[in-house]
Amino acid sequence: MCRPLGHVMPFGEYELYRELREKVPVIDAALDKTVRLIGSFSVACSDKAVERELNGFLKNVGTGGGGIYKFISVYLDQLLTYGTAVGEIVLTGSGRDIYSIENVPLKNVELKYDDNMIDAVLCRPGVFGQNEPFECQELLLMSALNPEPGRLAGVSVLHGLPFVSDVLMKIYSAIGVNWERLGNIRFAVTYKPSSEGDRSLSKNRAKQIAEEWSKAMRDKESVSDFVSVGDVSIKVIGADNQILDSEVPVRQMLEQIIAKLSVPPFLLGLSWSTTERMSSQQADILTSELEYYRRILDVVIGRIVNIWLQLHGFDCEFNVVWDNINLQDELDLAKARLYNAQAAEIEKRL
Repeated sequence: MCRPLGHVMPFGEYELYRELREKVPVIDAALDKTVRLIGSFSVACSDKAVERELNGFLKNVGTGGGGIYKFISVYLDQLLTYGTAVGEIVLTGSGRDIYSIENVPLKNVELKYDDNMIDAVLCRPGVFGQNEPFECQELLLMSALNPEPGRLAGVSVLHGLPFVSDVLMKIYSAIGVNWERLGNIRFAVTYKPSSEGDRSLSKNRAKQIAEEWSKAMRDKESVSDFVSVGDVSIKVIGADNQILDSEVPVRQMLEQIIAKLSVPPFLLGLSWSTTERMSSQQADILTSELEYYRRILDVVIGRIVNIWLQLHGFDCEFNVVWDNINLQDELDLAKARLYNAQAAEIEKRL
C-alpha cells in the first residue's frame, strides 16, 4: 500500500482557518474558552522526592514564560484550530537535561509514514519534493485530532464551518450596507416648473436650489432653514424600505457553529432561552469534550515526563492528575462519596 508524503495542511486551508477565527468572533471565543476550561494538572509519582522535583521542572521549564502550562495551552489551541499540533523538546548543550519545550508552526512540517507504515515521521518541507526528516524524532511531539483513514494529519474542529460562516458574514455585510444606505439618510429634492416662464429658467433655478440645499446640509453645527420658490418636494431616499429582520437567520447560523464547537451558548454570552436542566446537560456535554482532549494531551505530557525521568536516571511510575473542571464536579464528587459511605454503613448493619 502506497502512503505518500504530504503537508500537514495545505497553505490555503491553514490561512482559511486562521482568518475564520479573526472574522467570526464567536468561533475565536469558543476555542479560547475550551483551552481555558481544560484546566491545570500535576504529575504524581511513586517517589515523592522525584515528584516534587518533576513538578518544579514542569512549572519552570523554558517556554517563554508560564512553564509547560503555556506550551499545553498553545498546543491545544493549535490542535483545535488546525487538527494537528506539533511540538519540540530542546535539550541543553550537554544533552543531559531539557532546556525548553517549543511549539512548532505547521507550515514548517510535512508528514510521512515510517518504514513500517504505522507511525508518522516529521520532515522539513523541501524544494522539488526533496524532504528531509528531522533529527531526533523522539524529541518531537505530534497529536492528530480525529484523523481520516489513510491520513496522518488530523481534522480541525472548524471543518465544515467555512460555508456557514460565509453565510453569516454575508448577512453581517448586508446589514452594514443597509444601515449605511438607510441609517445615513439621503434626500431627493425635486423642482417642478409651474409655467412656461418657469420652464425657461428651470436650469438656473435647479442650480440655485441645489446650492442652497447643499449649504443647508453642510451647516451641521446649527439649524439651517431651506427656502425655495415654486413647486419643490423633498423626500428621503429609501425611507419606504425596511431593513430585513436578521435575527432568525443569524441565530440559525450561530446554532450550527456552536453545535460544531460543543460550547454551551451561555458561556459565550448568548442569552438564548434554556432551562436549568438543559444548561446542566450542556455543561455535561462540554465536560465530556474536555475529558477527550485531556486524554490526547496525556500522551504528550507523558512523553515529556518520560524523557525527563530518563535524562535524570529515575525509574518510577507516574500518572497525570488533572484538576476537576468546575465546582459542580466537586459537589457531585462530594455527594457521591457521601452516598457511598452511607451505603457502606447500611451494608455493615445488615
